[in-house]
Amino acid sequence: MSTTPAVPGVDPAVRMHAITDETTQIVDMVLEYARRRILSEDTPLDKPFTPAELRRLAGGSISAEGMGARRALSLFENVLAPSCITTEHPRYLSFIPSAPSKAATAFDLIVSATAVYGGSWLEGSGAVFAENEVLAWLAAEFGLPGGAGGVFVQGGTIGNLSALVAARDHADRERRAAGRPRPERWVIIGSAEAHSSIKSAAKVMDVDVVAIPVGASGVMHGEQVREALIEHGTAVIAVVATGGSTNFGIVDDIASIAALKDEHDFWLHIDGAYGLAAALSDAARWRFAGIERADSLIVDPHKWLFTPFDSCALLYRDSEIARVAHTQHAEYLDALTESTEWNPSDYSVQLTRRARGLPLWFSLATFGAQAYRDAITASIDLAHAVAAEIEQRDHVALVREPQLSVVVFERVGWHPGDYAHWSNRLLDDQHAFVVPSSHAGRTNARFAIVNPRTTLEDLTGILDSMQ
Repeated sequence: MSTTPAVPGVDPAVRMHAITDETTQIVDMVLEYARRRILSEDTPLDKPFTPAELRRLAGGSISAEGMGARRALSLFENVLAPSCITTEHPRYLSFIPSAPSKAATAFDLIVSATAVYGGSWLEGSGAVFAENEVLAWLAAEFGLPGGAGGVFVQGGTIGNLSALVAARDHADRERRAAGRPRPERWVIIGSAEAHSSIKSAAKVMDVDVVAIPVGASGVMHGEQVREALIEHGTAVIAVVATGGSTNFGIVDDIASIAALKDEHDFWLHIDGAYGLAAALSDAARWRFAGIERADSLIVDPHKWLFTPFDSCALLYRDSEIARVAHTQHAEYLDALTESTEWNPSDYSVQLTRRARGLPLWFSLATFGAQAYRDAITASIDLAHAVAAEIEQRDHVALVREPQLSVVVFERVGWHPGDYAHWSNRLLDDQHAFVVPSSHAGRTNARFAIVNPRTTLEDLTGILDSMQ
């Protein structure tokens, strides 16, 4: 027997979906909270609660009868949300922050409200068209040919995996067409400082990774890749060049790596999840020479293209190769797979997908490309400004000159415990979120700057706290 509270005149089975006074009140409450949060100018950093605290304050929220929307929303606003660090805060400087434009954040509500399914043209042609407008713009910015295309996926890990699966499928098809057997083990070549998702993808695919050692610069060069290509030959699925490493923001020497395609047949993938957005700025575009020869690439809008979580733009030079590799076949999908329209689900390892490219489309269409170029350039300029400030101070030392917007530095004389204590104190005081990092066995501190609202004063204040 149902224990759901009765609503006069409403069948309990459809209560959650019916348009009633209760539903209207729920929507009004949620939209009002969203409005306040989006337009807030003083949202605190907040910090994680302990499991015990959350069990005490929020445990038992699920019951047969429900607690009602007002209490549930209050629980989220006053307990659950404050236990989540605000990633768009201008002094959130760890990992790679998120700094979505207000337009993109607001439009994310519409993506949910319209219940758009973004997996096929049949079900979401308007959304797919808008997403493809953005993908075509990005492809043109990166110098890819007119036939390039792709899909927005969940994040860089799924983007890298999907690209490498397409690369392996292409290599396998070419081998079979030439009457050659598969190698004993497929190989992916990449920098020793490549993102962890490359190793993760290789593990899922059961292939090997050849990690190219890099020098003090952190940059992988073509000459190093050539040696690996000669050694592993046609067992190579792809060469992965990094377009802005997460830890240091280092861009590999893509031009010299891409030039190897003149003498070797290989798939070039660019992992630009964080840094490739910098190619939109004149301040850094030159660092990405050679990306126009990429066979696939990724860039995450939820990082430096000011879009809410979660979104990764995956582009292929020849989209047909990806479609052949990824299209899923089943009787109930015949209406889609036998069509000639563009179905986003055909270009990655996912089938069901949210139209996660729409918030970027709306913000980009609203403000124009120049606003994006200006915001990205501001982060690059700020990184160089704080690096210069670090070099003028005796108590801190720059580890590497920044290329993009990641600045890594050490506090002279500190041990790992000192960094941890300092970082915890910054968050406890709600001053900043800067977690320690490390490189080559040495603990360091790191600013990852993507938010245009972050100021030099914010960063120098954090440096002052280390004295």
